[in-house]
Formats: sequence, C-alpha cells, structure tokens
Amino acid sequence: QVQPVESGGGLVQAGNSLRLSCVVSIEKFMYATIAWFRQAPGEEREFVAAINWRLTANYGGSMEGRFTIARDNEKNTVSLQISALKPEDAAIYYCAVNPTGGLDISTMERQYDYWGQGTQVTVSS
Repeated sequence: QVQPVESGGGLVQAGNSLRLSCVVSIEKFMYATIAWFRQAPGEEREFVAAINWRLTANYGGSMEGRFTIARDNEKNTVSLQISALKPEDAAIYYCAVNPTGGLDISTMERQYDYWGQGTQVTVSS
C-alpha cells in the first residue's frame, strides 16, 4: 500500500515562506507523477502543482510565481515551497501520487491513485 506522508505545515505569518515535504514509499518512485492539492474550510479541493519524472512542472492558475514544486528521486521526496504566504493560502495541503504517471502532470484529482493525510497550513495576518 502506497501511503504518501506530508510534513512541514504549521502556523506561519503572512509574508513568510514555508516548505512542505512529501515522502512516498513506492518502487520506481522516479517514474511517478506527484502532485499537491489543497483544501480550505468550506471550499473544494484545488490543484496546486504537479511534477513528472522529467521534472516538468505544472501549476494551478493562481499558483505560479509563489509556489515551487521540486523532487528528489534519491530520497523519494517531493517538496512544495510557498513564498510570500497570504491568509488565503491557509488550507490542508495534500500530496497525491500517480505511480505510473509518465509524462502526465494532470490537474485532475481522479488521475492520482494515492493520497496522504494532509498537512495543515495556517497563515496569520
């Protein structure tokens, strides 16, 4: 059973930066597509970013510029760096895995087979 494990969330002051990590114990991690989604209270879950094995990244419409996704295949880890945090960035951030993603960097939840429990990000103004 593949279980992504997120970490790095917490309470952060607006304007500061935060780095989230996701560790995925999976064979052939390097061929998986890994994504981040987030869900704020009362809102639908939304796509944040995804990265494939070629290190091609895709960002949600409002994410590009302050969000950076990266992966370390040696450590089976994907990170999400968020800079200049805003109160509206507060949400639970989820890591999602498509183990055979190939070149895919989909924004669609249904493309991802495994999900983590999420890590809470709270932003104080």
